[in-house]
Amino acid sequence: MNVSHGLSWWSKGAVPAFCRLLKSCIARRDVTSGSTLHALYLKSGVAQSTYIANHFILLYSRCRRLDFARQLFDDIPQPNVFSYNTLLAAYVYETQTYLASALFARIPDPDLVSFNTILSLYAATCRTADAFSLFAQMRYVGYEIDGFTLSSVVSAVVGSGVDQLHAISLATGLQSYVSVSNALIGSYSRSGLLVDAEQVFNEIGTEARDGVSWNCMIAAYGKHREGRKALNMFQDLIRRGFEIDVYTLASMLTTFTTVKDLPGAVQFHAFLIKNAFEKNSHVGSGLIDLYSKCCRIMDGKKAFEEVQDPDLVLWNTMISGFSLNEYYSEEGLRYFRGMQQAGFLPDDCSFVCAISACSNLSSPSHGHQIHSLSLKCEFPTNLVSINNALIAMYSKCGNLGDAKKVFARMNNRNSVSYNSMVAAYEQHGLGLNALEVFKEMLNSNNKPTSITFISVLSACAHTGRVDDGWHYFHSMEKEYGIEPGEEHYSCMINLLARAGKFAEVEDMIKTMPFDPGAIGWASLLGACRTHNNLELGAWAAEKLLEKDPSNASAYVMLANIYASSGRWDDVAKSRSLMRDRGVRKNPGCSWIEMEKRVHVFVADDASHPRINEIYAFLEEISIKMKHAGYIPDVRWSMVKDDIREGELKLRHHSEKLAVAFGLISTQDGVPILVMKNLRICGDCHNAIKVISKIVGREITIRDAHRFHCFLDGCCSCGDYW
Repeated sequence: MNVSHGLSWWSKGAVPAFCRLLKSCIARRDVTSGSTLHALYLKSGVAQSTYIANHFILLYSRCRRLDFARQLFDDIPQPNVFSYNTLLAAYVYETQTYLASALFARIPDPDLVSFNTILSLYAATCRTADAFSLFAQMRYVGYEIDGFTLSSVVSAVVGSGVDQLHAISLATGLQSYVSVSNALIGSYSRSGLLVDAEQVFNEIGTEARDGVSWNCMIAAYGKHREGRKALNMFQDLIRRGFEIDVYTLASMLTTFTTVKDLPGAVQFHAFLIKNAFEKNSHVGSGLIDLYSKCCRIMDGKKAFEEVQDPDLVLWNTMISGFSLNEYYSEEGLRYFRGMQQAGFLPDDCSFVCAISACSNLSSPSHGHQIHSLSLKCEFPTNLVSINNALIAMYSKCGNLGDAKKVFARMNNRNSVSYNSMVAAYEQHGLGLNALEVFKEMLNSNNKPTSITFISVLSACAHTGRVDDGWHYFHSMEKEYGIEPGEEHYSCMINLLARAGKFAEVEDMIKTMPFDPGAIGWASLLGACRTHNNLELGAWAAEKLLEKDPSNASAYVMLANIYASSGRWDDVAKSRSLMRDRGVRKNPGCSWIEMEKRVHVFVADDASHPRINEIYAFLEEISIKMKHAGYIPDVRWSMVKDDIREGELKLRHHSEKLAVAFGLISTQDGVPILVMKNLRICGDCHNAIKVISKIVGREITIRDAHRFHCFLDGCCSCGDYW
């Protein structure tokens, strides 16, 4: 579009043509041509028009240039309600909760569009109390609500209150709006009330139902693991002659994903191919999501390749699928680069998926590159979703400092932001800091979630705060209406067992509403290893193996307990049982990134090019360690009699090799970070404490459970791990 023809057109009164050009730019989201029009408008010297200014606000909002949109809004002497609503809609679209709420409060005379827009934000962010409060205010002042109003409020509600809104829809006649009924189906489903959702669906009537109605009900069956009912409804949909669209197919794919019915999904995939739907980008996204969550990511890759014109959503789904699996995370980053090479600009979802892949790789260099790229993009860099992902990524890469910086700079935070920061502190052994952030969360407008309490209880477990743990556990349901789940009980088992309160652990296991599960039994077994509680440890191992006979860690930990007690015959039996059942322990390995290259080590490694230097360094520093008071704990060597052999095996553990390589490959004073796929052993923990004091370095080990930051002979875990 060529719009740079001088300024004479304005004097000729061609305002309608100008407005048509501007509206065309808005429709096409053409910010370049729109900016040129804006420059011409400013240079024309005509009196400012609120009508035209509103359209420029709409242009910049649609093009996700909220800074320009806000500047234009602030320059309007007397903005009208359309001005407010346009900017408000942009804030809502970007989930800028704080800015949207503040702007809404400033509207002199909000109209129904204003109320409906902010209600849609409350629905999207599950702010039930705010939605109810505003809805009550609207009714009190006499606003005539419509179907959009009620459907937004209903969508924001989970649990108590859905039936009240249902009653209001019947009293006002708004149940005739199919959008209201659809919202009720979704809300009842999210509240666990499948029967009520079915009743609403049946009351709509066959003639009044739209595609969303069927999709909502199919999705409800999927959520409640009623795969057969969902399939029957889909077949009924076909028999009644309804047109099958991609959204219906996506709902079915979501159902198969939820119930992880891979055989049924494969058959449904055949149906899609038969009816030529597999080339559709929307359907392809559902297939990729299904296969990746069923651990068949290569089938998802094939589904991606079948789509004729991949769009940005499809690329994002593919990147997300790879990022779900640590083994394929590097492939996810390759697809992220491929998406850009194909001409797509990454959006916030793209960056969240790519950052998650960096988290899995524990690669600080990749993470910094993605963060830098996100800052260079045109969309607002304070998007909450990206910052939340960055907090988790930096934390998992051992860079707690940068995670704290991202959190501190966030203008807007949601529950995920606080959850990420609480989890970051907890994983780094800073339980008190985690609890401080949790208290800050309680003082904000963000309510804790089920996930929040998992991190809080874990923080209590890793700091031995038994009384605080009990307090937070009881407050979940009493103060926040969150029913403790299996993971919360597992955290309490972990907390009590770590503190050596095994009688309380047994009482909890006997009275809790369900079996502890694999996580709970593994937590108890690990604590029994720490406290050398042989009897209870054997019981926990037995229960864990009933749940998961292929769990190699159960055999290994039980063998370690027997070895610590000198029961070598039982050690042999445990190993023999493991071999007889065909269970293999994942080999312990540690790795360190050096100059964008990852170096991997296993115990007694002989393959690294600098292994001779590494062993020489360990020989040299072992003498200094003994002078500093270090005594090898040969119990961790699993060697029966030969102490010398045991000490040598301990010296060549993978984490010690990685630490030694890091120390000889970097300058004095440079911190090093080592990753390990299994839990760090007690001897390595003691040894690296001493090494950190001797070399005057900060050494961080991330094992399978948490971070251990060693500095000046101390560990961040306080030896309570």
